[in-house]
Order: sequence, then structure tokens, then C-alpha cells
Amino acid sequence: MGEAKDSTIGDSNSRFSRVDHAYQEIKQRILNNVYYPGYQVLEKDLAEELGVSRTPVREALILLQHDGLVELIPRHGMRVVPIEADDMREIYEVLTALECLAAELLAKRRPDASELEPMRQAIVRMDQALEDDDLEAWARADENFHQHLLDLCGNRRLISMARTVMDQGHRARIVTLRLRPKPVDSNREHHALLDAIEKGDGDAARQRHQEHRRRASKVLIELLKKFRLPQL
Repeated sequence: MGEAKDSTIGDSNSRFSRVDHAYQEIKQRILNNVYYPGYQVLEKDLAEELGVSRTPVREALILLQHDGLVELIPRHGMRVVPIEADDMREIYEVLTALECLAAELLAKRRPDASELEPMRQAIVRMDQALEDDDLEAWARADENFHQHLLDLCGNRRLISMARTVMDQGHRARIVTLRLRPKPVDSNREHHALLDAIEKGDGDAARQRHQEHRRRASKVLIELLKKFRLPQL
């Protein structure tokens, strides 16, 4: 006689799936500015919009509040947290520290060419995007490069923390994409970073990436102030 299936496991998996669905849907709408900075919505309205019950929405909002993307307001649902210039300064300080460590760890690990191929291809796409004057394609390739840098570093906690901080600054990067100078310097810096990683030079990898992130941070924060975009 076969063993009876534990229904509690199935129920647990189903609940997790509903929470994850709500979390991912709400998160993407925030990152894509569908739910704009300061946007406020009731929990029940979110549940109706997503086609799920209020319980997974409530749990998803708790996770998003932990990510720093929303603020939970008793009896008023959630509010999308705006990002100000000072917030971006703090975000980039943390992100720079985490990614520079990731670059150093990756270089010291001496990965082979096949492991680094996704980063190399991302740079190829960035170069091509600039030739085509396609900034949206460039931004996707740039994000892909940084994601692979984190994924390959080998430190799971670092990866988790860096992705959370990266998500917090995503909206500002997208909104200012066409306000920035053409990112020729950024492509050159990506090439230099990958070269240091390929040579196994952890100190150079850290330094190259630190210079890259600090320059990018300065440009972004100056744009937020210049164009009077105090909140994103």
C-alpha cells in the first residue's frame, strides 16, 4: 500500500507560491514605476488587482517592506517609498562596498573563461547598444553584467544584500537613463574590471570597480539635484 500524501506539505507549497507570485508582481510594478513613488493602495484593492486573497498580499507586503520598497500603513494598505538624493548616496555607498568585495573575491577565485563568458557577452551587448544608440538595451546589459558579477563571487549573503540594495536604486537609474552622458566611460570601466578579474588581481578588481561605482554615483546624484528630481 502506498504512503498517504501529506496534504499539509502541498498546502504549504501552494501558500508559498501565492505569496511569491504576489511579491514578484508588486515588486516589478514598483521597479518599473507602474506603482510610482508615493503611490498608496489598500491591501484589498491590491488583492483584487492581482487575483489572489488578502493573506498572500499581506505577507508579500511585509517582505517588500523589509526590502525597503514599501511602507505599511495601518488600515491604509501600503505606500511606495520614494527615493531621495540622500537615499541614493547611501544606497551607492553600500552597493559599492558590497560589489567591490564581490569583484575582489571573484578575481582571487581565478574563474575559468567559461564562467566569465556571461560577463564578457554582457560587455559585448553594452558596446553594441552604444553603437546603436539604444540606451534601454545598454541598461539591460549593464544590469546583467552586475548580476553575474554578484552570482559568481561565491558569497550567498553578500549576493542577497547587494540585490536588495540594487533594487532600491533601480528606479532612479531608469528614470535618469536619458539624462546622463552617453555611458562610454562605463563600458571602458567594465572592460578594465573584467581584465583584472581574468588576471586574478583582486586588488586591481576592487579598485577598478570602486572607481566605476563612485563615478556613477556622483553622476546620478548630481542629476537628481540638477533636474529637481528629489523623489523617485
